Amino acid sequence: DTLAEDTDLTIAIIRAGWRVVYEEHARAWTEAPTTMQQLWKQRYRWSYGTMQAMWKHRHALVERGPGGKFGRRGLLNLAMFQTLMPLLSPLIDVFLIYGLFFLDPAETLIAWGTMLALQVCSTMYAFHLDKESMKPIWLVPLQQFVYRQVMYLVLIQSVLAALGGIRLGWQKLQRAGGLSALLGVK
Repeated sequence: DTLAEDTDLTIAIIRAGWRVVYEEHARAWTEAPTTMQQLWKQRYRWSYGTMQAMWKHRHALVERGPGGKFGRRGLLNLAMFQTLMPLLSPLIDVFLIYGLFFLDPAETLIAWGTMLALQVCSTMYAFHLDKESMKPIWLVPLQQFVYRQVMYLVLIQSVLAALGGIRLGWQKLQRAGGLSALLGVK
């Protein structure tokens, strides 16, 4: 029913009264997008699919029991952190530019640097919890200049498509063969 079938299924399981838990030792292999166009299509599908799942399960907001508990917590969390806040985050960049030109540039850079430091610290904490290498952490500041703006645009496109009633297809990722090489499959 949705392009984010994992999100849709997770919501359905929780609404039915079951628990979904984190399995630390689970393993999955997948191929990541290899071009910016493929990344855009994948993130667009995920963003749009998440909104589809939220819309499909919107009645959970008024249900009783586990479905209602999820609706009033989980759906609102999804709406807030997957849609509303990311839609507002371009304001950070607007305020940065405004502050650099019309306010005290030093204070503006300190505020922006503080936000960046919080992001780096929270990323480090997440990596620590998952026992991951800290080597990629240096990339976090760099994502502020390309990846974040791409995600803004993807989300805006997804919201406009959803509001316009546009039906989005699967947009299958073109495989590069990296996974089969990793697994020794021919």
